[in-house]
Amino acid sequence: MGRKRVTQIFPFLLPVRVMQRKMCFYAGMRFDGRRYAETIDGKELPYKLFETGCALYNGHTGFDMAYQKNKVFNLKLAAKTLNGLLIRPGETFSFWWLVRHADKHIPYKDGLTVTNGKLTTAPGGGLCQMSNLLFWMFLHTPLTVTERSGHEVKEFPEPNSDEIKGVDATIYEGWIDLKARNDTDCTYQISVAFDDENIIGTVFVDKRPQVLYRVANGGIEYSRESGGIYEYVKVERAEIDADTCEITGQKLFYTNKCEIRYPLPENVEIKEPKI
Repeated sequence: MGRKRVTQIFPFLLPVRVMQRKMCFYAGMRFDGRRYAETIDGKELPYKLFETGCALYNGHTGFDMAYQKNKVFNLKLAAKTLNGLLIRPGETFSFWWLVRHADKHIPYKDGLTVTNGKLTTAPGGGLCQMSNLLFWMFLHTPLTVTERSGHEVKEFPEPNSDEIKGVDATIYEGWIDLKARNDTDCTYQISVAFDDENIIGTVFVDKRPQVLYRVANGGIEYSRESGGIYEYVKVERAEIDADTCEITGQKLFYTNKCEIRYPLPENVEIKEPKI
């Protein structure tokens, strides 16, 4: 077992530590030489590059569904700072640079979050569903993802077991961000909308797309390590000619690793450690 952090031994120090981290976090961004995307435009750019959606409510968490409703409330607050965002050439998208004041006038509600390695509830809990959605959108664009961290632990399964795995992006203000840089000569625009059951993300672009993208799992393995079960997922991306629909390139993007803390189906093979 690793050495405990000071805030795990003395939890009352956590708010002070969080405040300190946030100050350093944003000060660093102000002087890092990057141009962060901030412009919101209510008019959609002319070409739709990619659209996706995911279920808002997950009934497999083991917690009261009230926290799922609170999560949706939090997501809608955050969406107001993201919907219509333009990412111009040379600009960098940062989740926290945009969302940091989303609760300035209306406070977040308690949602599910991980604190000190434990699943619990806290104001703003559930915002990682927004960063998950945005990362999935970015994977279908030429934007260069410069910062992304997958969840180290999965406490409960995805609402839909057929969803692509290993494409999540956790965020924690002051510590972990999601960033993507526009190295192209095109301007991209993010749209975030909701219906009764889903959150819907769309990427628009100002020039007709020449390349489309398809993301899939190349392989999934489960392994027992150090007393836990770990999931290894290969994430592959194919480039597709927008005119001919032919695949012009395909590569392994990365391999995602996380610990699984919920029971897997009996038919799932788990590799045992070699003796």
